[in-house]
Amino acid sequence: MSGGNDALATAAAPLRVVYLGSGDIGLPTLKWLARSAPQTQVVGVVTQPDRPAGRHQTLTPPAVKILAQRLLPGVPILQPERLRRPEAVESLRALAPDVLVVFAYGQILPKTVLALPRIPGACLNIHASLLPRWRGAAPIQAALLAGDTESGLTIMWMDAGLDTGDILLARPLPLGPDETAGTLHDRLAALAPAALAEALALVAAGRAPRTPQDAARATHAPKLDRRSGLLDWAREDAATLARRVRALHPWPGAFTTLPGGTGETLKIYPPATALAAAERKGEPGEVLIADPREGILQVAAAGGSALRLHEVQLAGKRRLSAAEFLRGHPLTPGSVLGKTP
Repeated sequence: MSGGNDALATAAAPLRVVYLGSGDIGLPTLKWLARSAPQTQVVGVVTQPDRPAGRHQTLTPPAVKILAQRLLPGVPILQPERLRRPEAVESLRALAPDVLVVFAYGQILPKTVLALPRIPGACLNIHASLLPRWRGAAPIQAALLAGDTESGLTIMWMDAGLDTGDILLARPLPLGPDETAGTLHDRLAALAPAALAEALALVAAGRAPRTPQDAARATHAPKLDRRSGLLDWAREDAATLARRVRALHPWPGAFTTLPGGTGETLKIYPPATALAAAERKGEPGEVLIADPREGILQVAAAGGSALRLHEVQLAGKRRLSAAEFLRGHPLTPGSVLGKTP
């Protein structure tokens, strides 16, 4: 990160930066910004409002707010419910930013906000994919679901579209065979500060490129919800299901329902091993092997494939190995997972 500060040292005056973010992925970037003075000056932080959380629904501030209060005492922290409201826009205008830096903020910026920076067009969004691939809300998960061998970060000039702005710079990152959304999230979070440092140095020097995206190559990463983790044994083969288990860990998590029609869920943790050809035949979702001594829990999937589950968890219970689970919750070969009540 020291190299990033060296890059910014060419700026004639500190850049007045407002950071907009809510996700944990941006915490290393905010930390770097807080320590990048005198090359930059963080004049404001914008994040989501405090929300009820936990069993007792205690009003809890976002992690971005907690970090900003610790590292940037006295810097205004704005938490508008809707950034497009006139009073929110005016509060942001009063900070007189040169640059807006946006990373997993969670709201679309209206044109009134995009026009605020003193440097024309200097609303920079850090996006967790190599644009134009995987525009949208869940690029990390989308890359893993698709079986991509590469992901990365893009810093782009924001416009009114959804992740359609010109590219300032991109940083690729190879994906490992056991990559999960959690590990990729953390690797991209660590990659972002140096990438932003280079981008801000280029902006300050007036040399930042603008490379239009090729819209013909664009793909979309839709928003996920809790039901996104439901395994469809009949429609997806074991290789696809294994990717889903990795792509949706830790949130929302892959799961299936137990036999009996009660709707009781069984969460499935990575890794899950895909077998292109099942050792035994069965309908999709059918338990093929359930051996507590060997710890083998194998389930039929589409196309004659099978998925071996290694770690699972019943709702409200602790995470167990397949062997531990089968000793306490025997499954009969021939029973079928994933049937709706």
